[in-house]
Amino acid sequence: MTASLSDYIASLPKAELHLHIEGSLEPELMFEMAGRNKVEIPFDSVEAVRAAYDFSNLQDFLDIYYAGANVLQTEQDFHDLAFAYFQRAEADNVRHAEIFFDPQTHTDRGLPFRVAADGLLSGMAAAEAELGVTSKLILCFLRHLDEDAAFDTLKDAEPWLDRIVGVGLDSSEVGHPPSKFQRVFDRAGEMGLKRVAHAGEEGPPEYVREALDLLHIDRMDHGNRSMEDETLIARLADSQMTLTVCPLSNLKLCVVHDLKDHPVPEMLRRGLHVTLNSDDPAYFGGYANQNYTQLAQAVGLTRDQITQMARNSFEGSFLTPAEKAARIAEVEAYAAAT
Repeated sequence: MTASLSDYIASLPKAELHLHIEGSLEPELMFEMAGRNKVEIPFDSVEAVRAAYDFSNLQDFLDIYYAGANVLQTEQDFHDLAFAYFQRAEADNVRHAEIFFDPQTHTDRGLPFRVAADGLLSGMAAAEAELGVTSKLILCFLRHLDEDAAFDTLKDAEPWLDRIVGVGLDSSEVGHPPSKFQRVFDRAGEMGLKRVAHAGEEGPPEYVREALDLLHIDRMDHGNRSMEDETLIARLADSQMTLTVCPLSNLKLCVVHDLKDHPVPEMLRRGLHVTLNSDDPAYFGGYANQNYTQLAQAVGLTRDQITQMARNSFEGSFLTPAEKAARIAEVEAYAAAT
């Protein structure tokens, strides 16, 4: 990849549609919060935390992810977590982000729903006011828990639903198919919420099909294993369902074993509506621009392909049509002038 292409990516306006805010907790901030909240963590240094990030599968990652979340105790913690992410996003010229949070991770350890929700919403408001980065909040259900727990979480969220754009489905995929959550997703849709779900990361193509047919998703998170099924490829291309692909996450979790083997070029060739995102950047070694640049270098993405995925990121967002048009115009103007 040429330096000029790297520079092009650096200033290209883009949206991020697959970002777990708890997964943006950098070791330095973890230590700071552990100290101010007097929370014991099983690491004696920032370096020890980074060494622990040398995992090779989704479950090992989730184990340390949930342990790290224990340092988040107050609204200020969640505010600081969100604002720290948005500072990194702004540096990458991410102009809009739709962030996931996992309320059950926090309510199951005794925090009221409002602590995470109000803290994150405060951080989001500060980011828009101070950094010019807009955002929306998506509540994710933990799929290793049961559907009754998801219903309880949806009920807890009711006072905030005017500030939450949608629901998602994350955590351990294998053994927890989307069909497990069909009823709660139906209820969320009746309440006017957008619906997204992780499918086809480690789970089989059938999980992708269930997310489409049973959860009636508006956007698919990951979707890599759709490429194993020709009928799914055709369906996704025809519908222009947005896929929020996360290259460095896929590499870290061994969904792909080498970035040069990543399916994004084939996805684009087959007409899929692909976006690039950072997933859990503190754990996976890269924010938005690093996902663009490292994938571009590995697979030889063209400038046109990079521009198309930035355009896709706004088209696939939950912004209003007018807001989408304005953001896409920024992408087009940048591409024309650079």
